Amino acid sequence: MSDFLSRMKTAAKADKKTIVLPEGEDPRTLEAARKVIAEDLAELVILGNPDAIDVKGATVIDPRSSERREGYAAKFAELRAKKGVTLPEAREQMGDATYFGTMMVKMGDADGLVSGACHSTANTLRPALQILKTAPGTKLVSAFMIMCTKTPEYGADGTLLFADCGLNIAPTADELSEIALASAESFKTFMGDVEPKVAMLSFSTMGSAKGDVPTRVQEATRLANEKNPAIELDGDLQLDAALVQSVADLKAPASKVAGHANVLVFPDLESGNIGYKLVQRLGGAEAYGPILQGIAKPVNDLSRGCSADDIVGVVAITAVQAQLAE
Repeated sequence: MSDFLSRMKTAAKADKKTIVLPEGEDPRTLEAARKVIAEDLAELVILGNPDAIDVKGATVIDPRSSERREGYAAKFAELRAKKGVTLPEAREQMGDATYFGTMMVKMGDADGLVSGACHSTANTLRPALQILKTAPGTKLVSAFMIMCTKTPEYGADGTLLFADCGLNIAPTADELSEIALASAESFKTFMGDVEPKVAMLSFSTMGSAKGDVPTRVQEATRLANEKNPAIELDGDLQLDAALVQSVADLKAPASKVAGHANVLVFPDLESGNIGYKLVQRLGGAEAYGPILQGIAKPVNDLSRGCSADDIVGVVAITAVQAQLAE
């Protein structure tokens, strides 16, 4: 298995950040919190009923009774005034742990948030977009998975980035190009000196098959290369052509990406979601995410099928994102 997670943990320990976990009612969250504290990866704030949460070393806050609720409500009402949100409505909203936790990040009381073990992606993303907004220059918020596999011959010593696996259902060609470019930057952020090689996936390789999907992927490839020609990005590519050199030599001999891809951009959410879960469940890979890219401050989602160890990994990644954001 790749050393990706150990590197994230080492980086997180070097400059500890405060991460808020809104799902204090979930047993996996509490188990993960104990591991995060034992490994000294981050300062933790857990939201929920203090009488029901026993995690030594963590700060436990009940949003319904917190003294911060009024101040957060006032700020939320200000942020959402154009949408007609009143102060009483804002007070009610701050009783929701995810909204409260996101407001902690907004107000600088926490550096990042990790949620989604028992809530949908929409429940995590909606407060982030309403409160934190998108990062400067962002055209599209998207999500990716970091996949740490047992096959070091693929990707960066077995580590690959899969996108979009959690958010955009049927991206247009322009949206696919934005997902690809953002994913390349995210890969560089986490993998240091390893350059991204982005494969735009389809059931076709270099126009070998016709259809709406290959055409859209080919257009996305053209747009991405126009927007940032410095990134090594190619498509359309079938998965085996993207990863396996012998197949690449047959199907795409002129491609600099084929056979060497470490960033896989799927044509839609359906294929991305199925793909990462196949690699995770049948291939025994560690899957971290969905990690959101394009939000102004670090807020990350979890699969509802996640384990406590998965949560620990995403907390470490979120802490590193918070370091880099500074």
